[in-house]
Amino acid sequence: MHPARRLVLCLALMAPVPAFAQALQNPGTATVTAHVVKAAPLAATPERIAALKLPPGFRIEAFATGLGAPRVIVVAPDGALYVSDRDAGTVTRIDPADGTKRRVVLEKADVHGLAIHDGRLFFVTVKQIFSAPLKPDGSLGPETALVSDLPDAGQHPNRTIRFGPDGWLYASLGSTCNECEERNPENATLVRMRPDGTGRETVASGLRNTIGFDWQPRTGTLYGWDDGVDWLGDDATPEEFNRIEPGKKYGWPYIFGDGIKNLYREVPKSSLEQWDRDSARPVLTWTAHASSMQFVFYDGAQFPADYKGDGFVTMHGSWNRKPPSGYEVLRVRFENGAPKSIEPFVSGFLTEGGPSGWQRFARPFGLAVAGDGSLYLGDDQNGVIYRISHPG
Repeated sequence: MHPARRLVLCLALMAPVPAFAQALQNPGTATVTAHVVKAAPLAATPERIAALKLPPGFRIEAFATGLGAPRVIVVAPDGALYVSDRDAGTVTRIDPADGTKRRVVLEKADVHGLAIHDGRLFFVTVKQIFSAPLKPDGSLGPETALVSDLPDAGQHPNRTIRFGPDGWLYASLGSTCNECEERNPENATLVRMRPDGTGRETVASGLRNTIGFDWQPRTGTLYGWDDGVDWLGDDATPEEFNRIEPGKKYGWPYIFGDGIKNLYREVPKSSLEQWDRDSARPVLTWTAHASSMQFVFYDGAQFPADYKGDGFVTMHGSWNRKPPSGYEVLRVRFENGAPKSIEPFVSGFLTEGGPSGWQRFARPFGLAVAGDGSLYLGDDQNGVIYRISHPG
């Protein structure tokens, strides 16, 4: 085994040193300084919402409040929102014309990822995938269990699902750990299956936790955001924006970001250099520890024309960085069908102040394009769904 690196922890708040950090201690090698900084939660007051920063011409307002901890958002053909709450174990339907009109349509422990396809709502827990028909009144008919043997989740139980242009159901199965050698080959992968759950196969591997993924409307190419590992310092490792292609692997747990080698691990039956050569690099990267969540391409008609085909992603916010990162929505700019740059789209949820020096009034998670071309943004801290519009 290669000599490990020495990790020096500087904690902004008291927190236990993880086993991974302890294992990396070895005097005489590189020193890594990591921080734990937890921004204090604040209420989402009208004054704070009004101070949010968006590009000129855009407006953000609270559409639905008092929702608990909303996670994944999907929009049905009739415009209604279906929103999961992992903590409560519910899926709630919200009327698109009135955010106060809502009802719980499903109670299922650990329900998280959602998808709508051919008149059915698909939903995933830690180990299982189900579907149920959408009734005309928006409620659900009898559910059908499609998959009951997803791999153990460990550190990343937040499964997400989405239907691809090929009509297959894709599922992101995160790693069980920060960095480790998985025993189950389906961990840290993206898999796909037929809508009835059969024919499951691995699409891509080496993806630590790709919660947000979608297909670019112009090219049909699959892209996803993968979260970098923790405890390697404030600026390592970056969040990765990957072009996900069948059969490829994306580095984890031996190669991080743009080529950071994990010298603590030896690759079984191969070498670190070979794994590096075989691993695809991200097409773009973003600030470490920002924690990417739901990702969608914009295919609506309300925003200015140059937003068409661009991507949006929510950044849930860091805990392992000083200063904190994330707590915002980013825009991924595309030109001629290819990703070119990343820039803030909604910011201002994070401000200075509080016991750690930082405070926040949202942890952005859910993101979906509405039927009218506006954008829904979910906050699982204060239970708010925002509507972002461009009145023109």
